[in-house]
Amino acid sequence: MNRLHSYWRSTAAYRVRIALNLKGLGYQQVTHDLRTGEQTGGAYTAINPQKLVPALEADELVLTQSLAIMEWLDERHPAPPLLPRDANDRAIVRAMAQTIACDIHPLNNLRVLNRLRADFGADDAAVSGWIAEWIASGFEALELMIERHGGQLAFGDAPTLADCCLVPQVYSATRFAVDLTPYPHLTSAADRAASLDAFAAAHPSRQPDAD
Repeated sequence: MNRLHSYWRSTAAYRVRIALNLKGLGYQQVTHDLRTGEQTGGAYTAINPQKLVPALEADELVLTQSLAIMEWLDERHPAPPLLPRDANDRAIVRAMAQTIACDIHPLNNLRVLNRLRADFGADDAAVSGWIAEWIASGFEALELMIERHGGQLAFGDAPTLADCCLVPQVYSATRFAVDLTPYPHLTSAADRAASLDAFAAAHPSRQPDAD
């Protein structure tokens, strides 16, 4: 059985749950409450020295970093594919996914927000403004990419790595009351993806550790 080290509201873990569901793979969740720092405990540090979620234990391996995990899943379980066959198309999908996972998400990670509060005296309004700025910066680019390359979903009509990243990031944007009206193509693609069973089952509210 695959063991997914997760936290219900982690958007990075959310991505991996979607990918596992799309592949039809069962998994056991092990929760680490990021609010209380459970992920920094010695037992989990031995599994993932970076002290972040997700981590996936599978095939006697420990895999970390959501994009690496999802690509590994795609290579080990190729149907249905999360990346297109064409090399040019794969590069576009990866660029979409990395815009979220590498440019938006790290700046809005809980540990960054906590440092803003603790070291720079940022109040809730300042933190919310910070979150909105970096989501908007990434979503502006993604809106154009989805307008050019999207179909029913972010890229074409089948779920890809881009959708696995997009739906959790839209969840985060909604949670922090970011205005999404400037991104009609992006939100339409995210809404369609979120309605699919694999995505709906991965939603934070449906996880066993959800508040």
